[in-house]
This record gives sequence, C-alpha cells and structure tokens, in this order.
Amino acid sequence: MNLKSVFARDYVRYEGVRPFNIGLLRLVYFLMAAFVAPVAWRELLTHEGPWNPTHAAAWCVWATYPALAVLGLIHPLRMLPLMLFTIGYKTLWLYFVAYPLWRANTLIGSPAEEMTKAFMWLPLLLLGMPWKYIYNTYVKLPKHSAKPVPDAPPHSARAFR
Repeated sequence: MNLKSVFARDYVRYEGVRPFNIGLLRLVYFLMAAFVAPVAWRELLTHEGPWNPTHAAAWCVWATYPALAVLGLIHPLRMLPLMLFTIGYKTLWLYFVAYPLWRANTLIGSPAEEMTKAFMWLPLLLLGMPWKYIYNTYVKLPKHSAKPVPDAPPHSARAFR
C-alpha cells in the first residue's frame, strides 16, 4: 500500500472511507480498550461500600464502551455511534466542567485537571472522523425509489387493525 492509496477513498472495502480514517478509528478503539477499560473495571471490582448512583453510572459506562470498542477493531464503521458518543460526552464535559474552571483560573491543581488533559486529545479524534460517511449514513435522509419494493405488502385497512 503506497502513501497515495492511504488517503484515497476505498469504495471496495470501506464504503468510500479513506484507509487513513479507518486506521485512526482502529487506533482510538484500541486505546479505549487498552487504557479506559482496565481503570474502569478495576474501580468497579474493588469498590467498597455503597455507591453514589451517579458515580456508579459513570464507571459502568466507562467499563462498557471500551468493551464495545473491541468490536470497533473488527468493524470500525459499524461502531461509529460509539465514537460519536465519545465525542459528545467529552465535548460536553470540557464545556461544562473544564472550561468554567479554566476561565476562573482554577483548573490547574483541581480534581478536573487530569481528566481535562486526557480529554484535550479530542481535536485529533475530530480530525480523524469520516464526517462525509457519518453524514451520509446517519443524517441524510435516503432517497425514495420510484420503483415499488417487490414483495411489499399492499397498503390496506387491515394493516392498521
């Protein structure tokens, strides 16, 4: 594979997504599985005492989505909703938690500083996303075919009973 083919759209294997984007997606899926899952599972398995329900929910999510990321190594495009979830929660956290602390000049040395550093890699994830594919797959409405669908049941009053 030469350098030019890495950046060319691959309609045969990846539905028009560049192999470069596929590689970045697989890298992020791997990093999720390798670094987030062990920390989350360690916390869940070693926690003592009653849980704060909100903290427990966060740790459960952090244990689940990296486990699903393993599927992203095999099927990177099918697991894109997981990436969109990751982008969404990290963006919201940076905006609602880190940004106000930064504006107040209290982020450094706060409990949020370490997580902010981890979430600041978000722009690289945004650059690697196949946005055209995401738009065409999840946003754009499908064009209606002029041909009737074969074997489709006829519309009748019986369908509404």
